[in-house]
Amino acid sequence: MVSTAVPPRSWAIHPFHAAVLGGVLPLFLGALLADYAYWSSYEIQWANFAAWLLVGAMVFTTLALLCGIVGLARRTRRLGYVLVLAATWVVGFINALHHARDAWAIMPGALVWSVIVTVLALLATWIGFASLRVGGVR
Repeated sequence: MVSTAVPPRSWAIHPFHAAVLGGVLPLFLGALLADYAYWSSYEIQWANFAAWLLVGAMVFTTLALLCGIVGLARRTRRLGYVLVLAATWVVGFINALHHARDAWAIMPGALVWSVIVTVLALLATWIGFASLRVGGVR
């Protein structure tokens, strides 16, 4: 009897990809919380803070999307993950454009866009880290 050891396909996430993906959700969540603070207090600085958090979130989302596309080309990422991350990028970009308006003109639309993009970021982070496997366990 001959047995051949075939290592299972590794779906582990690259450390750089994990680092940038790990920064996506907290930045979008921070923008959502800043939008909520602006909605409840009308202190204009909260709108500025949300806009800056969105810039950081978009940088991290762009890097994570590039890593996902490279992973898709190398067949270490799945298409669904890249599509959800691309949807997060598109909605985040629309949210950033909405935040570029005058501070008094962004509500309540900014809060709604921030909720949508935060949910998408949560879903993308969940899918991205759900593929993490340790020791060949499925």
